[in-house]
Amino acid sequence: QVQLVESGGGLVQPGGSLRLSCAVSGSIFNINVMGWHRQAPGKQRELVAAIISSGGTNYAESVKGRFTISRDNAKNTVYLQMNSLKAEDTAAYFCNVDVQNTYGTFRTYWGQGTQVTVSS
Repeated sequence: QVQLVESGGGLVQPGGSLRLSCAVSGSIFNINVMGWHRQAPGKQRELVAAIISSGGTNYAESVKGRFTISRDNAKNTVYLQMNSLKAEDTAAYFCNVDVQNTYGTFRTYWGQGTQVTVSS
């Protein structure tokens, strides 16, 4: 079984920063892609950022230059550093990982979500 525990969400002022963390535990042989999605009220869930095992990254255009995704492979943890936050960044943020089990099969797992609210 694989568990994802997210942390770091909260209420911040516009222009502020938050750092989200997602720790993956359980039966893990390897983790390929790790990423973050978000879902704002009345909107569909969208990809925010993703990072592959070698360190390559992808970002949504709306967060480029403001958000940075990183990972600690030894800790099976992915981070999302969010700077210069805007009101439109307000959403529930969901960690997403592609986990390889000991049989070599990859499966996607989702975190429960952590709320980020940007407001004065």
